[in-house]
Amino acid sequence: MRKTLISTLLASSLALGAGSALADEHRIKVGTVAGPETDVMQVAAEIAQREYGLTVEIIEFTDYVTPNAALADGSLDANAYQHEPYMQAMVNDRGYDFAIAGRTFVYPIGAYSEKYASIDELPERAQIALPNDPSNEGRALILMHNEGLIELDDPTNLEATPLNVAENPRGFRFREIEAAQLPRVLPDVDMAFINNTFAQPAGLSLDDALIKEGPESPYVNLIVVRGGDEEREAIQQLVRSYQTEEVKAKAAELFGPAAVPGWE
Repeated sequence: MRKTLISTLLASSLALGAGSALADEHRIKVGTVAGPETDVMQVAAEIAQREYGLTVEIIEFTDYVTPNAALADGSLDANAYQHEPYMQAMVNDRGYDFAIAGRTFVYPIGAYSEKYASIDELPERAQIALPNDPSNEGRALILMHNEGLIELDDPTNLEATPLNVAENPRGFRFREIEAAQLPRVLPDVDMAFINNTFAQPAGLSLDDALIKEGPESPYVNLIVVRGGDEEREAIQQLVRSYQTEEVKAKAAELFGPAAVPGWE
């Protein structure tokens, strides 16, 4: 049921499926980002097969950009890895026609350090690594603003970048890094903001984060489809299969309190 695709091969491998979206209402392709969130989707796929006779083929990706490109070109029927601010940024940037079919979990982002045990220990001119994708970078900077570490020119701007830092009294230096690479650069920086998608496989616990989001976070992840497909029966079967106690239990097993159901 799983396929692991390397981003550089997507153009050739996924193009073969382009235009086939929902051609078979009993079989759909869903994109996820490789890691424990895929294991959660696997449980939903098993439920969909058992309850509806729906075969869910899970396609794994290694980055945040190509699952949306694959959805847009018809290689996927849905994807499940992104929150609404990120999706909206991609829609605005690339003109995608996407719709939200359902909600999955909030996976709080955290700031981790291998050198310091608290925010107060961060030195002047500490090097801070940020995810470089739209909205998640702003998500991290807003957390820093809320902690009083920096001041943003507009703390409601979900797409803030270091250029929007109006006050930086401790002279923090920012490195913008691809999200999947952040655990690897953690030893080389003073602090790194890492999405739970990549933190958990790297052995990082949200309990150890120096800064972390709470359950009130607006960054709930979504099941995303092309506009007009959100009410298709196969898609709604997938959503119903996902929003179940079995899926919640699997997420709790893998993430503990770091996976908050977003549909309740």
